[in-house]
Amino acid sequence: MPSLSSLLPFGKKPKPDAAPPKTDAAARSFEKIQEFSRGLVTIQDIIAPEAIEVDFTYQKINSTYTRTLFVAGYPRSVPANWLSPLINFPHQMHVSMFIFPVDSGEVLDNLKRKITEMEAEIQSDLRSGKISNINTEVKLEDARFIREELAKGSERFYQFGLYVTVTAQSLDELNRVTKSIQSSLGSLLIVSKNATLQMDEGFKTTLPMGVDKLLVTRNMDTTSLATTFPFTSSELTMESGIMYGINEHNDSLVIFDRFQMENANMIIFAKSGAGKSYMVKLEILRQLMFGVEVIVLDPEHEYEDLSQAVGGEYLNFTFSSKARINPFDLSNIYEEGENELGQKIISLHGLLKVMLGEMTPQQDALLDRALVAAYKAKGITPDPATQTLEPPLMEDVYKALIGMENEDANNIAARLEKFITGSFRGIFDQASNFSITNQLTVFSVKEMEEGLRPIAMYIILDFIWTRVKKKLKKRILVIDEAWYFMKSKDSASFIYSMVKRARKYYLGITTITQDVEDFVSNEYGKAIISNASIQFLMKQSTASIPVLAETFYLSQGERQLLVTADVGEGIFFAGQNHVALRVVASPEEHGIITTNPEEILQKNRQKAATRAAEVASEPEKARPTQESLASSIDDYKPPSE
Repeated sequence: MPSLSSLLPFGKKPKPDAAPPKTDAAARSFEKIQEFSRGLVTIQDIIAPEAIEVDFTYQKINSTYTRTLFVAGYPRSVPANWLSPLINFPHQMHVSMFIFPVDSGEVLDNLKRKITEMEAEIQSDLRSGKISNINTEVKLEDARFIREELAKGSERFYQFGLYVTVTAQSLDELNRVTKSIQSSLGSLLIVSKNATLQMDEGFKTTLPMGVDKLLVTRNMDTTSLATTFPFTSSELTMESGIMYGINEHNDSLVIFDRFQMENANMIIFAKSGAGKSYMVKLEILRQLMFGVEVIVLDPEHEYEDLSQAVGGEYLNFTFSSKARINPFDLSNIYEEGENELGQKIISLHGLLKVMLGEMTPQQDALLDRALVAAYKAKGITPDPATQTLEPPLMEDVYKALIGMENEDANNIAARLEKFITGSFRGIFDQASNFSITNQLTVFSVKEMEEGLRPIAMYIILDFIWTRVKKKLKKRILVIDEAWYFMKSKDSASFIYSMVKRARKYYLGITTITQDVEDFVSNEYGKAIISNASIQFLMKQSTASIPVLAETFYLSQGERQLLVTADVGEGIFFAGQNHVALRVVASPEEHGIITTNPEEILQKNRQKAATRAAEVASEPEKARPTQESLASSIDDYKPPSE
């Protein structure tokens, strides 16, 4: 019932209902928005090509030609990794695989009917006195095997489609690449065909949309499908680092930064003439360009030309050389929790055992006492503040042993005497008179006697290690012919301790050897291998293969590769990755680092010929003219008697 106030003429009037929506105005506004949007540039407009031309056997998008191939026929059996030639093909292309599961019950029914038909065909031929068709017998055998596996549940059934889209900048290049791909697939008994009149659908099939618009499939069981696993390409490329060579699997570049690994240590195994020194010199050249300091221990005089070419420092240790090293030098660096003097004395124990031979426990204790006394006589104690004083010399240890007046001490002193006052005097008993300041420093011991060479290498390594600890800097230490150190337990232990602690001082140690058996059979040698993040195995003798196969878990193919490898080829291990590597240098690099005797002889002849030409041309250049002769006649003085 309406209220009284609403009925009275002077009463309060109710508010009128809301006006109905203006549908016509809203529709017109929406049309205007649509019209405005059509005039804007969308993402589709930006990414869309300017033009697409679809022909019978190719498609042209802008200036790029594409062609899609589908695989129509497969061989009866394929090995694992059979798609490797396609995955590693050296040209840009898109490969798509489509896998569709199929109901096993339906497949079993079809197989049952097919087996019945083939058996009937064979029986019919036999009744007619004919030889049964061999293709039918093979198909029957395969069908029975697949039926049995499906019934057991050990296999499942799928439909598999394989498509390849090739891209090129010209039609001729497209035809050439297409033939090359079809030839590679044909060598595997795989039949590939052009998607004629379906190039547009084929191109869309290989786009990352997951839609198969061609639907050219082949029935496969689980085992067969597993062999199509596409990730068979081994690549080893970082965003930073140096180029070590070319990946022989797919011709990609192996660019690697050893300092990004857990440690920067590297070990190289190769027989004589396999190219190990060539590879190391090439790495040194390229590391120098990135500011890395390189120190080389060269027992065979192989790095002198490289040192001269880059302006390095070459130190040849002989009796007559001016450079001297005091093995008693300290690093003068204090590290929390470490006893620098104690570590140096332990290192000197190893050195003196290499120099003097085996000792009894009593002699070892006396030697330790003499070493402590020699440092103490110079005022050096475990207190780091005293370790900046002048260190002792070998002669001070000799005097300390003589002063003990003990038979064992006299025995040690007698063995040490030849290095102090005897025939080996002047090499190891003087103060150090140089420091490592050059970016490339090479220590050569080739001219040392064979018996002194391991001692000199040990002292040089100890000297390098002491200098490395003084200043943190990115460095590489190359130890060539490392099997020298494996002869002695003490020197092998010293190398192992360096390798184990090198990462702490930003040092990468490259260990090179050709004596694989001795190195691997040594407990310290195995430890050095396990502490190297990078291993490079080059050409090996047949006798070394079993040892390497056991140590590095090589496959049969990798063993064969190491036996048949050419010079400069091998297997490059970096952590869990490994590739077949071919070392490649530019002509300029090759001229500096080559170790081929024939090339070195030819280079020396060219230098001699150039020098002879310069000498022959000097008289002509120095011959005075008439004017110069007249002007200098008054200044002429006869040579003094």
